[in-house]
Amino acid sequence: MTQVLHTPTTEFEKLDRCADLDHRPRVLLGKMGLDGHDRGVKVIARALRDSGVHVIYSGLWQTPRSLAISARDEDCDVIAASMMSNSHLVLGPRLVADLKALGRDDLPVYMGGILPSEDIPQLLKEGIAKCFTTGTGLLDIVEAVKGSVRPMAQRVPGGHPVAQLARDISLLHAGRPIRTDAPRRRPRRVIGVTGSPGAGKSTLVAQLVGEYARRAKDNPGMGRAAVVAFDPVSPLTSGALLGDRLRVDFNNLDDSIFYRSLAISGEDYHALDEIIQLIGGCAPSGGGAFETVFVETVGAGQNETRIRKHVDRTLVLLTPGMGDAIQMDKAGILEIADVFVCNKADYPGQNELVKNLRDVAGRKPIAETVATMGKGIPELLDMVL
Repeated sequence: MTQVLHTPTTEFEKLDRCADLDHRPRVLLGKMGLDGHDRGVKVIARALRDSGVHVIYSGLWQTPRSLAISARDEDCDVIAASMMSNSHLVLGPRLVADLKALGRDDLPVYMGGILPSEDIPQLLKEGIAKCFTTGTGLLDIVEAVKGSVRPMAQRVPGGHPVAQLARDISLLHAGRPIRTDAPRRRPRRVIGVTGSPGAGKSTLVAQLVGEYARRAKDNPGMGRAAVVAFDPVSPLTSGALLGDRLRVDFNNLDDSIFYRSLAISGEDYHALDEIIQLIGGCAPSGGGAFETVFVETVGAGQNETRIRKHVDRTLVLLTPGMGDAIQMDKAGILEIADVFVCNKADYPGQNELVKNLRDVAGRKPIAETVATMGKGIPELLDMVL
């Protein structure tokens, strides 16, 4: 029998390829239509991150409008939309139109996937900036994303208030000056959500803002909700994969909430107070002011407690199996909790977790949730409003 030797796939080199640009490229990766495969886009996301790009991944089954909302709120440099469902001639132009309606028709749209060569001229005519067919190399995609970067102006074209808010946040986070007339106001409540990696923070926040939006629809006096979600920046390339927003159902929520992802190192919340003030000062057209802001931290350890200085109340997520009663008595993150959230309450060990928590919680409330199923979410929201 002849032995067949398989040559391993060459590993993509981790290298900061964006250090000489005006700013780190922010690219939104999205899958429009009925395409349910995300393996390819995940490979692209990692290659971009490993090149120093900040990658926002919005998940599968996105509509053109949901992608346009995400690109506006994230102040992206470019949208990279992947297609496999033979609807590119409809969804591509619709995405361009939705960007215009939302105040960011200046954002380029790159489209890739299974695109028949005879359809590419029509897509370019309809406003798609670049088209990538199957077989395009990862470095070619990286270079195309780098080519989308332009100097960040203080004001976005068109003056859309939420688009302008997104730009103000980008400038502040980068340590650059913003427009002098930017309105500022502290929202009614700012809620921090922290906990260890894998505790379910992103899913919990997505469920909370979904429940909030449903209530606010019947009670406009509640105002709107916003989310600031932090993810870690790579210590090797300064790239980042910002994937928290993919838990949020923007196809249904539309732009009833504002969601912004930011990359940081450690607990560097240098601009957070000003960002919260800007969110509170924004007056979206056709909707109420932002009165509630959820701040989701990077996956936290015992010593990571700085978020408490920036928020009004802090939710600390725990899950069954996190440790014994001795761990509960250690100083650190548990001390900053205003509300303890026992998430994944359907897992074994939940009763033991709640029992141990009651020994240290005092009068602080304990919520039990299964965020993936929405269980306990209305009760938790009642605790923090």
